[in-house]
Amino acid sequence: MSLLLSPISIRSITFRNRIVVSPMCQYSSVDGYVNDWHLVHLGARAVGGAALVITEANAVSPEGRISPADLGIWSDDHIPGLKRIVDFIHQHGAIAGTQLAHAGRKASHREPWNGGAFIPQSEGGWKTVAPSAIPFVPANELPEALSKEGIQKVIDDFVAAAKRSLQCGFKVVEIHAAHGYLLHQFYSPLSNHRTDEYGGSFENRIRLTMEVCRAVRALWPDELPLFIRVSSTDWTDGGWTLEDTVELAKQLKSEGVDLVDCSSGANVPHAKIPAAPGYQVPFAEAVKQQAGILSGAVGLISTPQQAEKILADGKADMIFLAREFLRNANFPLWAAHELGEEIEWPAQYLRGKWR
Repeated sequence: MSLLLSPISIRSITFRNRIVVSPMCQYSSVDGYVNDWHLVHLGARAVGGAALVITEANAVSPEGRISPADLGIWSDDHIPGLKRIVDFIHQHGAIAGTQLAHAGRKASHREPWNGGAFIPQSEGGWKTVAPSAIPFVPANELPEALSKEGIQKVIDDFVAAAKRSLQCGFKVVEIHAAHGYLLHQFYSPLSNHRTDEYGGSFENRIRLTMEVCRAVRALWPDELPLFIRVSSTDWTDGGWTLEDTVELAKQLKSEGVDLVDCSSGANVPHAKIPAAPGYQVPFAEAVKQQAGILSGAVGLISTPQQAEKILADGKADMIFLAREFLRNANFPLWAAHELGEEIEWPAQYLRGKWR
């Protein structure tokens, strides 16, 4: 069998193949609650054969939302709706995961199709927080530099969200430490100008990410996997580098993180990103080979053959797909046909199976 379609076991969980539905913000919630859109969106990809279906960035606090329409897990009231979706995903052979997130200074923005602009407090937005009082773009209101008490609240919010994730039935938690959101803001020297133990040196800048992962791992059952998404480079002189990512991955492995999902960029608006098919795969390869930890490849991966080659060349352990799953909820079923393999189809779809 192809590597893409072969099972992989991480801790006690066996994934039926190596195909992951990457977190994709849907901006379709009200007050953080899921609705039928989320059930259909996520459930369809479980039916379509994915091994792991991860929710969009799930805000650990109201102030941690990217937009007012973000999914949330800051309240026990969010649990029943999420559990309904988790149960559906598991009924169809996939594993349900959630990505826990705090947007930091990139919070309080409009939905992308409504322009994506910053929402000032005078127009219904909220005060944002960051490691330092530096806005993402100069036109935004200044974020509040987090105090020690504020940092502890962030850690506590991640832990509380992980506890709720367990009550929902999620089998995988991914910590969102990428794309210019709060944890990335802390570890990048471009956005962290602090002079205390959370700023300055590499060890200080990664401190919050390490503390969040350590605290979540202490609560998250030993038999369940813990992933993290990182931005492997800032694509900007003087910023975070791939070498930094490899060192962070080594330290995360010692804290019980099981897989590093290797994305990049989005911490500063002026970065020049050379986007092209598979452009982030070298990051996953470096993390896998140099840090000795499982890695996930993500970013403009769109064909079964491309995904298969990444795995066959030893460059990653799992393939995270986003845009391609928006185009094709049944990507794994199509991949099996393209690669000449047989995988189980939903009985309701057998009439449409390629022969």
